[in-house]
Amino acid sequence: MITNKELAELAVKAKSKSIAPYSNFHVGAALQAKDGKVILGANIENASYGLTMCAERTAVFSALLDGKREFVSIAIAGDSEQYLPPCGACRQILMEFCGKDLDVIMVNNNGAYITLKMFELLPHSFDEEFLK
Repeated sequence: MITNKELAELAVKAKSKSIAPYSNFHVGAALQAKDGKVILGANIENASYGLTMCAERTAVFSALLDGKREFVSIAIAGDSEQYLPPCGACRQILMEFCGKDLDVIMVNNNGAYITLKMFELLPHSFDEEFLK
């Protein structure tokens, strides 16, 4: 396992893979699976803005395609002086596929970061219990 600091640094590096021709706002994510493997993601924009994909979701979906099902942490870095939280759609995906105890490391453009648990970011989530 790598440290939160190392995961934050990987998220910052992942920003270089971003495709953001419209907003010019680059976001990188680094998702750490329980087995220690780190999967990177970056935002990918589309001229039809609703089809844009966030960095967090590219990382989660890539990890799922790689067979990963258990995760311990994700770092998210963007072009902002503020700590970058996941959007609402990403919060739902992270909660469902990564769990309420996931460490969410939010990194600002100076490399500083804070860490919250997923349940702190989405305290009243919609999940499979509502579908029974």
